[in-house]
Amino acid sequence: MLSLIKDYKLPYEFPEAVIEEAKKFKEEDIQKDIKERLDLRQEEIFTIDGEDAKDLDDAIHVKKLENGNYELGVHIADVSHYVKEGSKIDKEAIIRGTSIYMLDRVIPMLPRELSNGICSLNAKKDRLTLSVIMEINNEGHVVSSKINKSVINVTRRMSYNEVKTILEYLNKNESDNDIKQNEEKITQIDKAKEKIIKLEKDIKLLNECKPYFEHFKRMEELAKILKQRREKQGSLNLDVPETKIILDKDGYAIDVKKYEMYFSNEIIEQFMLTANETVAETFYWLEAPFIYRVHEQPDEEKISELNKFLYNFGYKIKKSKDNIHPKAFAEVLEDIKGKEEERVVSTLILRTLKVARYESQNKGHFGIASKCYCHFTSPIRRYPDLFIHRVISKYIECNYNVNDDIIEKLSEQATNYANSSSEREKVAQKVERDSIDIKKAEFMQDKIGEEYEGIVSSVTSFGIFVELENTVEGLIRFENLGDEYFIYDEDRKQLIGEKTKTIYKIGDKVNIRVLNADKLTRQIDFEISQ
Repeated sequence: MLSLIKDYKLPYEFPEAVIEEAKKFKEEDIQKDIKERLDLRQEEIFTIDGEDAKDLDDAIHVKKLENGNYELGVHIADVSHYVKEGSKIDKEAIIRGTSIYMLDRVIPMLPRELSNGICSLNAKKDRLTLSVIMEINNEGHVVSSKINKSVINVTRRMSYNEVKTILEYLNKNESDNDIKQNEEKITQIDKAKEKIIKLEKDIKLLNECKPYFEHFKRMEELAKILKQRREKQGSLNLDVPETKIILDKDGYAIDVKKYEMYFSNEIIEQFMLTANETVAETFYWLEAPFIYRVHEQPDEEKISELNKFLYNFGYKIKKSKDNIHPKAFAEVLEDIKGKEEERVVSTLILRTLKVARYESQNKGHFGIASKCYCHFTSPIRRYPDLFIHRVISKYIECNYNVNDDIIEKLSEQATNYANSSSEREKVAQKVERDSIDIKKAEFMQDKIGEEYEGIVSSVTSFGIFVELENTVEGLIRFENLGDEYFIYDEDRKQLIGEKTKTIYKIGDKVNIRVLNADKLTRQIDFEISQ
């Protein structure tokens, strides 16, 4: 891990002057900064994050309005209030561009005094925020919205797992008596101790969160409405599993598995997407200097290549001569749901799509089928979000009457920061991928000789890549494919045995044996198991 930091020349430590500047911000200063802000401290507001998250930059509330519509409030840490343009913290944040997550460590964009402290939306603490409050109808359309500088006090910090537990309980239509019955079960149950502990923990959670049950139910309802609207628009729901690596206390990889996603993750995703779109559209129509999240449609050539593969599975991306709509991809993704080839086809589609980036000009976002999109919801860990907050604050302060000099200056900054942030994001993604590969190889080092079933994920001129159920991927070189000479068919991306005519193609199930795993080279080698 340290060698990765050195290889990529990552700014691992903050300069002393930056830390000293960050230490100047005190909790008590918040009280004098809340004048003229929308005071939302009496609202029921929640954060929902992973259990180990420390930098909490988004919080939410959902209400049902008298006209039957929903009110969605997305409250984001007002980092720009603390990180002023030209400050030492700001200059360091521009260099870093983004926080980098390396499994056993984080290289944050901002010093921990801010990211885990005064900017983090910790429960029961007054916090300065930018709030996007949206009225959304039953078709999932935002009918009105308002962006305010605000102050909130988070009612309770929730984890994805806790919200999942509550929604599962509510969807079973259990009554108060069921909680009591579960309490009685603890004395009768004759199961593993950890199951009893989980039951006790769930009962405690349900009792504590009982006053908020209706709120969580509203969140679920609205998220389903928003998701349905996106699916109709053609938003791409790529089922490519993320990896979760379990480390022991010394940072050694002891397990590798798929990262479990719950509907509680979906709630946050849908709400953040909606807030990001609303902010982007608002400032697009204002013709304000801005940084957009741009994702252009894929190249025709790549779509033709993809269709060659999809033909083998009986699918096709339909396109007109000069245009391709996200819905064409979405329809294929819908058709493959639950089928054996789902994972492979999703991965192939992902490889066909262009890489999203930051730009000062709006070019739409193909992947989420959106005409206008930005990153607004994570200013603690992404510089474009922080810059957007600065633009919004400037417009609010000037009552949306910003002079030409300010617009010219912000426009130049938007172009520069979009370019630098896109470059820093590429580095961060490489580092994060490499750190996962190191730990996957480390995990497989003591599995040499063990056999597994996997799926052919890629076919190349030097062998085939096979992905196991736990997301670990290894290479089978030609010489480890058995006693056979294989010919590489580049057009169909498959291998054909000269004698037996055995074919290996993407999506095939194969049995493999682990041949080698080296965390220094980050390589894992398999051989075909006969």
